[in-house]
Amino acid sequence: MPREWDGIISQLINRKFSRPTARFLADQTRVTPNQITILSFLVGLASGFFFLNHALIGGLLAQISSIIDGVDGDLAVLTGQISSFGGFLDSVLDRYADAAILIGMTYHVFSKHGILTSILVGFAALAGSFMVSYTRTRAKSDLGVVFSSGVSGYAANRDVRLFIVMLGGILNQVLACLVVLAVLTNFVVITRIWHLFGHSGDKS
Repeated sequence: MPREWDGIISQLINRKFSRPTARFLADQTRVTPNQITILSFLVGLASGFFFLNHALIGGLLAQISSIIDGVDGDLAVLTGQISSFGGFLDSVLDRYADAAILIGMTYHVFSKHGILTSILVGFAALAGSFMVSYTRTRAKSDLGVVFSSGVSGYAANRDVRLFIVMLGGILNQVLACLVVLAVLTNFVVITRIWHLFGHSGDKS
């Protein structure tokens, strides 16, 4: 559903595809934004599945899912179907899709590098990705802070994460991709905590 701002990859790449697609769907079909949200989710699941044995396809599907994830919001604006439930559904299904993709990548790493490595990097990437979304939501609801600039605002957004996933799949460097995601997402979360600690004025 519509966002207050776009990430870097959305601005530079995704919206160039999602907006024309949304205009076509609005003019030529009766497809609803929620149906597009579900389609994005299903493509995300397919990405995770293909990462089990075909990293290239998994990576490409992750980026396609990211683009489709922008179509629902553009379509909602064009058709006047913006809804709170739509935003909720989008957020929930995004988390499930993210989990599927990262689990598929973790299995891929397990098959090549063993259980310890896969568990460590897979868990760190999954936890960091979820916490990026969680800290953004809680910062806004609890403290009225919106992360919309700098490292805290852009460095680990979902569009950036899925673009990194695509690169990892294309280059067949899934372990390196998971390491990058683990480091990047958790660094952003720590940065946000530090920022909010100073913003809140709570030094106890």
